[in-house]
Amino acid sequence: MTVGAVFDELAGQEAVVEQLRLAVAAASAGLPPAPGSGPPAARGMTHAWLFTGPPGSGRSVAARAFAAALLCPDQGCGRCPSCHQVAAGGHADLLLVRPDGLSYGVRQTRGLVLRAAAAPVYGRWRVVLFEDADRATEQAANALLKAIEEPAPRTVWLLCAPSADDLPTTVRSRCRLVTLRTPPTAAVAEVLVRAGVGEDEALAAARAAQGHIGRARRLATDPQAAGRRAEVLKVPAQVSASGGLGHALAAAADLVKAAEAEAAAVTEELDLPEREALRRAFGEGSTGKGVATAVRGAAGALKELEDRQKSRATRLKRDALDRALLDLAGFYRDVLAVQFGADVELANAARREELEQVAVLSRPETTVRRIEAIMKCRERLAANVAPLLAVEEMTLALAAR
Repeated sequence: MTVGAVFDELAGQEAVVEQLRLAVAAASAGLPPAPGSGPPAARGMTHAWLFTGPPGSGRSVAARAFAAALLCPDQGCGRCPSCHQVAAGGHADLLLVRPDGLSYGVRQTRGLVLRAAAAPVYGRWRVVLFEDADRATEQAANALLKAIEEPAPRTVWLLCAPSADDLPTTVRSRCRLVTLRTPPTAAVAEVLVRAGVGEDEALAAARAAQGHIGRARRLATDPQAAGRRAEVLKVPAQVSASGGLGHALAAAADLVKAAEAEAAAVTEELDLPEREALRRAFGEGSTGKGVATAVRGAAGALKELEDRQKSRATRLKRDALDRALLDLAGFYRDVLAVQFGADVELANAARREELEQVAVLSRPETTVRRIEAIMKCRERLAANVAPLLAVEEMTLALAAR
């Protein structure tokens, strides 16, 4: 490992890596944080950063690498205890925020602001890494704004969101913007190969994931994830089997059930350890003085935990369904490319025969309409429309000739 090695996992983000390296160098040289986010400050350090980019581009990876480089005595060597602690999320000077549910409330934000104002334990900086900052409610964003407007002298805020427009203007205008792009297939495949995946498997997974690094890693290493994607890609043939109502509704039910099953598996894996840890913290099974009071406290804490877990389960289900819709959109995008004879890389190159069958049986304008139906379904799900109703409307549109 060398200086700045923590940035090696950023696939195809050379401009971003250079921007962050310059800021780390300025911070290590003891230069004062530069105010604002405009061009004069672009090469220095500042106290608030906003990492944006499409899903899978590596927003949180970039932010965590930046945090590691700021907290490392060697500017992000990747091998010292500090770098390992940041990678594991356990560094004393790193506050890692990952909203579990669909939103992040003002009470949570106020508590975060108080903790962020504390002095660093070991180094020069106290770093707050807020993943999915776009989930902050309006009141939470206002509380966050006050902390960013008047930051503690040694606190650095790293916010992550898909787009700068996902945060209030008042917040984003006070942050230095770091914009990541969708990494090229070759760059994603290279990351997988370095992790031990075979070259052919890495390239196929990178194509299928359409630039989403985390998704590519799952497809390459988790047979169940690859199997779920294969089931989703049966939908085009299923809905066009006869063009009938029954096939379309059955396809919708299958999609929703698959998303529920995926979310349930992840939820169970996360929920049980949390509940067990909470019960142990309140001394479940103990005897003696104070146990009754502890049990009453545990009941309230357990109810609060269950509410958070329920909110997280809803988000996981929606995220799983959204991934399925993106896979479908990618399939029809490939169909459109085949119909026009476009010389572009296909996400589903291994399914060339299926793509050509759908392409022959439909017109390009039909394919465009189908992609629009998928995007509309995503919008409706984001607006909290009942999943089955939204997906049924979509599959009926996909079945239409």
